[in-house]
Amino acid sequence: MSDAAEYRQAMSRVGGAVHIVTTDGPAGRAGFTATAVASVSDSPPTLLVCLNRASAANAVFKANGVLCVNTLAAGQQDLAGIFGGLAGVHGAARFARSAWTPLPDGTPALAGALAAFECRLAEVHEVATHSLLVGAVRHIVLGPMGPGLAWFDHAWQRLVGSGG
Repeated sequence: MSDAAEYRQAMSRVGGAVHIVTTDGPAGRAGFTATAVASVSDSPPTLLVCLNRASAANAVFKANGVLCVNTLAAGQQDLAGIFGGLAGVHGAARFARSAWTPLPDGTPALAGALAAFECRLAEVHEVATHSLLVGAVRHIVLGPMGPGLAWFDHAWQRLVGSGG
């Protein structure tokens, strides 16, 4: 059986787009950096986001019942580090480092993100150390085309596609 360290090392070889997932509402404003984000379906549009159950943000997301998945552009790695807890900035203070626009359900959308998916929290499943948040996409904001930001081999990577 594999141990946690071996698993993390193997997963470092699975590249993933970098997102900042945000919420705002009666329970407060919170956000975190995630690569564990996946499309579930396009009919209806549905996303899956994994959030560590030990995170202080976990209860805030569940109580607010809304979230926004902001897909980061290359060059936004400093912000990813802040929301990933690498800069010593905590809670709502993380939002002071960039420009945000509230979407119709009140979630913060990041200026300059490649895309923002505002979701209503449809389901939560507790699996091992994480909460699996299933979001029903209600609003989409398409940002500028350009290179994306990925996490691969323990480092930020620039993703270039046909638009960037």
